[in-house]
Amino acid sequence: MASVIASAVVAGLLSGCAGAGGAASSRAGSVSVLMVNNPQMVELRKLTADHFTKETGIEVNFTTLPENDTRDKAGQDFANQTGQYDVATISNFEVPFYARNGWLRPLDTYAAEDGAFDRADLLEPVRRSLTAADGKLYAVPFYGESSFLMYRKDVFAEQGLTMPAHPTWRQVADLAAAVDGARKGMRGICLRGQPGWGELIAPLTTVVNTFGGTWFTKDWRARLTSPEFVRATEFYVRLVREHGEKGAAQAGYAECLNGVIQGRAAMWYDATAAAGPLEAAGSPVRGRIGYAPAPVERTAASGWLYTWAWGLQKASKVPDRAWKFIAWASGKEYEALVGREAGWAGVPAGKRASTYESGPYRQAAAAFWNVTRASIASTDPGRPGTQPRPAPGIQFVGIPEFSDLGTKVSREISAAISGRQSVATALRKSQSMAERVGERYRRR
Repeated sequence: MASVIASAVVAGLLSGCAGAGGAASSRAGSVSVLMVNNPQMVELRKLTADHFTKETGIEVNFTTLPENDTRDKAGQDFANQTGQYDVATISNFEVPFYARNGWLRPLDTYAAEDGAFDRADLLEPVRRSLTAADGKLYAVPFYGESSFLMYRKDVFAEQGLTMPAHPTWRQVADLAAAVDGARKGMRGICLRGQPGWGELIAPLTTVVNTFGGTWFTKDWRARLTSPEFVRATEFYVRLVREHGEKGAAQAGYAECLNGVIQGRAAMWYDATAAAGPLEAAGSPVRGRIGYAPAPVERTAASGWLYTWAWGLQKASKVPDRAWKFIAWASGKEYEALVGREAGWAGVPAGKRASTYESGPYRQAAAAFWNVTRASIASTDPGRPGTQPRPAPGIQFVGIPEFSDLGTKVSREISAAISGRQSVATALRKSQSMAERVGERYRRR
């Protein structure tokens, strides 16, 4: 039964259900939306026709794709201003660049004039991350997240183990060794090893931060072969190789989620948004998961800050209609709808203060809501580590080149996870790539 349920959950994550896109929005009463196929978006797609369209008469034509494909397609369409998609899910990584290039329509006026939207209710760290240098809001969050440690409470109890209230990475490594093999087919921990700046690099960079490392110094000197960066990477690679999931070099968010649901991992460090699927009705691990803050080493906190948000393409011919969809999908009423239709634990949270004051949500999300809110509140994209940075970002470096640099570096480190090369070799190659990026910025 667990396998069937888990497969269904991950099928929703991985299936690229392409709807009618592009020119469809030019038809009267429609909007074209490109979005990543995470569980929360899959649920949105299910609810839209019977609720938003029924109430407004606006048809929404969805194109849902895996994360990397969504980023590529949104980048191409918005850069060329073709207007194929009126709205797309973009993140706090892309917003500053999209805004600077004039690809997005500012949403301040819409948010201010829409009395039901309640912009003041948006969590400050999330709202700030979607505000560009000119002080304007360029995207509206669908959900926000930090990162935390998830663990099987029942397995820990069976083994006589206790999760510290604020675990260190050294403690996590010891616990992973202790629970590895506690049940047949169960590994100690699942960590992303799949290449991609938004896959492997996201959790790894938080480990680098708290170990005292950084990608670049304030004056853009690459530091991927520094002792701190090397220690953090060696620690991560060793942990996942010794006590992590099988096939770790190909495992990303979806694979780890599947593994935890199927009982193949006793711990998992990843996005706070993962708690929704784990605690959803029908999940075989519902009520069995404990949640702890992101592990640390030399910093007080180490969780990342991320949001999937709605960006309105400047070239859209139906901006008012598109805003109605955005406001509905990111509004309080939609959260209540999800609570009624799919269960409050699955609400796309992490964006509104009112969510965490909601009695039904607190009850359904009792295991994780407080840890999530505290994790988001503790984030500091301006200084996530032990030294000043040249660009904001916690699990990424806030420059356009990082999507390419991070992905290339991730391939090298993933190769070390698979045993095809050493960490030292991977970081030596990576240092050279980072130096070229840093040199360009020093010349500016």
